[in-house]
Amino acid sequence: MTKKRVAVIGAGPSGTAQLRAFQSAAAKGAEIPEIVCFEKSSDWGGLWNYTWRTGLDENGEPVHCSMYRYLWSNGPKECLEFADYSFDEHFGKGIGSYPPRAVLWDYIKGRVEKANVRGWVRFETPVRMVSYDAASEQFTVTAHDLKNDVMTSEQFDYVICASGHFSTPHVPYFDGLDTFNGRVLHAHDFRDALEFKGKDLLLIGRSYSAEDIGSQCWKYGANSITTSYRSKPMSFHFPDNWEQKPLLTRVENKTAYFKDGSSKEVDAIILCTGYKHYFPFLPEDLRLKTDNRLWPLGLYKGVVWENNPKFFYLGMQDQFFTFNMFDAQAWYVRDIVLGRISLPPADTMAANSAAWRQREEGLTNDESMIRFQADYVKELIAATDYPMFDIEGVIQTFLVWEQHKHENIMTFRDHSYRSLITGKQSPLHHTPWKDALDDSLEAYLANGESQANG
Repeated sequence: MTKKRVAVIGAGPSGTAQLRAFQSAAAKGAEIPEIVCFEKSSDWGGLWNYTWRTGLDENGEPVHCSMYRYLWSNGPKECLEFADYSFDEHFGKGIGSYPPRAVLWDYIKGRVEKANVRGWVRFETPVRMVSYDAASEQFTVTAHDLKNDVMTSEQFDYVICASGHFSTPHVPYFDGLDTFNGRVLHAHDFRDALEFKGKDLLLIGRSYSAEDIGSQCWKYGANSITTSYRSKPMSFHFPDNWEQKPLLTRVENKTAYFKDGSSKEVDAIILCTGYKHYFPFLPEDLRLKTDNRLWPLGLYKGVVWENNPKFFYLGMQDQFFTFNMFDAQAWYVRDIVLGRISLPPADTMAANSAAWRQREEGLTNDESMIRFQADYVKELIAATDYPMFDIEGVIQTFLVWEQHKHENIMTFRDHSYRSLITGKQSPLHHTPWKDALDDSLEAYLANGESQANG
């Protein structure tokens, strides 16, 4: 029989999790299909693969990266640690709980470099179209080899979409933006907080992007930070030069006017208004359409496209759990492809999905949301040979993290936690976050860590 073929779209944390899942099975003696991963960038790591570019990349492709300089993890690394590859194994020593981007990128790469799967990836090769032929039960994947400027079409038995959903910005319009006498950008194009040193900055939005970009700009010397919210303000104690306003209504010259009748002179406006699930390479019958939420409909077990269960999506949920959830999903998809997990009829899959959605609708606070996603991750892992880890410990770490953020949004990164994989307490980082202006791997890993705290 001809060997089955699997296409993976994207080599970020989700796509590389899928490569590691198949490699793990092969290492244990399983016969695996041929795996071809298509990645539009020249290296793997997805959003964690930083580029200074915005707009279009060197090949004329839309820039995927929404990552910026000086970004540090906004959640404890202990909550995303791979169960089969600890931070201690990768770095050879304990490191702080909130690494900067370069450190996390190194960690993501380390696991798949150890697994020796880079040869499965075609870099600088974006997928242009996927189609499915019911008669042959095969997909045709058309991709563009940018280095050689060659378009190819190939057949696959399964397709796994791991292209992410934090790279296509949702950009609302406010009256006067087109004549605003300052800088306007979406968070997707934010790169360097030093650009706004000494400036009065307005951020639209109240979620993680607004919270973190505002914090970065405060850290690097912005004169003032104003965040504008649609529904309710963020419930944190911000520094004196940070204020929250109801939604922006319009701007005139450099004056921003808000829903409560107040106004403020600002030098720049950053739209921290979220991202779209965007799949221009997929036809209507394979395309997921959803807001960013914990349970998108149409995906059995959060991964199987119910309209065609040979097509899968990874990492399409709103996220508390990240890398280890992508692992749980990737191992589950792998076992469907390998025939280890049998799928129920379509109506059973839809009913299961509807039940999860009904539970999601009843979630009332962060703890209930974290526990919801924890139960999902636990259910997936129980069905595969992915190593089960202390998920309740992860929940408790998240809850302490939330507490630290509410105590002081500017010092929550100055705490450390216990690894749920090794059981070891992480050391405190050698420099308080607000004083650590160099976010390089070398500066972060420099010796001088303090003693661990509880």
